Amino acid sequence: MKVEQIMASKKFYAVRVGRKPGIYSTWAACQQQINGYSGAQYKSFPTRAEAEAFVNGKSSATPKAPRTKNAKASAPMANADITVYTDGGNRNTGNVQGGQVKATDKSAWAYEIVMPDETLTGTSGEWGATNNRMEIMALIQALDQLTLLDQTESSILVVSDSKYVLDAIMKGWLTGWKRRGWKRSNGELVNAELWKIIDKQLANFTHLQFHWVKGHANTSGNVTVDELLNQTMDQMRPNQPIPEHHGTKVGAKGHVKSAQTTAAPVKIERAATAKPARTTPAPQSTTAPTDDKFGHLSRADEKANSVSAMEDIVNSWKQNR
Repeated sequence: MKVEQIMASKKFYAVRVGRKPGIYSTWAACQQQINGYSGAQYKSFPTRAEAEAFVNGKSSATPKAPRTKNAKASAPMANADITVYTDGGNRNTGNVQGGQVKATDKSAWAYEIVMPDETLTGTSGEWGATNNRMEIMALIQALDQLTLLDQTESSILVVSDSKYVLDAIMKGWLTGWKRRGWKRSNGELVNAELWKIIDKQLANFTHLQFHWVKGHANTSGNVTVDELLNQTMDQMRPNQPIPEHHGTKVGAKGHVKSAQTTAAPVKIERAATAKPARTTPAPQSTTAPTDDKFGHLSRADEKANSVSAMEDIVNSWKQNR
């Protein structure tokens, strides 16, 4: 999907409904008031006057009251111990948006795991991958991180804007595909190797709920993952390691510190493809991957460069909030 980055040199973050309504000068301070707070209302403005008007209920930008059915759908959020936001997207230059892509198209995924005492994020990308593939990858990586954190028995709510992913899980499509040998009733199952991983992961969790939100929903988690995957695509360069980052921790007081994952990321059964040159578009590869799940170069110095590049992304993101 194509998503907008929210960037400005100076912003005032207005929290109308949250832990402590008011106006905040940084995104980190604003997040402390809205992360995990059900029904939070907030918005950024270029001037303090506009922000004050929003907080006082005088702004024309006031969000509409939620419909009854949305309120019911959102109710599980208040009961979950952990809320997970996932998103995937690509900058598609092919002839079918979200489907057929060129090998030179940038694609990325991101997740945010909001726990009572800390928040963890992760993001990386691929060349020439579809939007749907990235949506699945975001969920795979988030569930893997939760497993590493020994949270498989916690009450977890996964929030996503991908009906492709949620319908497969919630409407029983996944069970049908598995019963037919990982095929659809009318033929090949796209992304079968990823759905097999999802199937194994879901079996490990005891209290997992899913909630659909409209794309670009104005909640902190959706904004975060949207921006992270765009930052990744901004940093992707042909013939360079793809930025990859897992484990950024935001403490309870909003202090940001970079951290590595405690184990290797999930391995995806898909063959590696060479990173494309700018002038050689080709259809997306369907062969199976190497041990490095994205087909990235895996020498130690290139991994170090990748981690460093992603840390620059996180720092740039926080500075521009």
